[in-house]
Amino acid sequence: MISANNISKTFNGKKVLDNVSIEVKKGEIISIVGPSGAGKTTLLHILSTLDKPDLENHPNLILNDTEIIKLSDNKLSNFRNTEIGFIFQFHELLPEFSAIENICLPGMIKGDSNSKIIKRAEKLLKSLNLSHVKNQNPNELSGGEQQRVAVARALINEPKILFADEPSGNLDSKSADELHKLFFELRDDLNITMILVTHNKELADMTDRKLNLIDGKWAN
Repeated sequence: MISANNISKTFNGKKVLDNVSIEVKKGEIISIVGPSGAGKTTLLHILSTLDKPDLENHPNLILNDTEIIKLSDNKLSNFRNTEIGFIFQFHELLPEFSAIENICLPGMIKGDSNSKIIKRAEKLLKSLNLSHVKNQNPNELSGGEQQRVAVARALINEPKILFADEPSGNLDSKSADELHKLFFELRDDLNITMILVTHNKELADMTDRKLNLIDGKWAN
């Protein structure tokens, strides 16, 4: 499902990632842990196609049998929209739109019919216990509700791979526990492959594998 080899990244002459490789099977949930500044978010952004690796080491990135580095910008954008979901630490919801409108946005970008998008959004709202807030704007929601709306938005196009960067970092312990359980329910229900960057020990210990990144390299 995910195969990455020789992934490096340099910023302002500093090597943030140093020839990192990773393999993830379909349906696996992997956590990436390590100290701040270790390169975790940079690696996640490259794996999720939000950023590109340095090219001198001949990197290779395959997601769902697609060679990412060979894609044109337009094909990469389409692939990202249809095959990948991303959850940020800060929910990144648009304040002027309601919960259901935020959820529907990626589907509209994809070009699906409004009726199809709304039907999927309503189903997600119900499954995530959000039906009662669908017409409310983000500033009317609790932190846990906002992050679950962000999860629904990430799932609206039925992606095969879900990436999350510190998804529970801004939540209280109860909301964080609920979100962590939700990830595993989604995996069981939808067979989604997930890579999570987290400082939350409880979440990391729940995952199928925990990988430790230090100074841009995997720790032994």
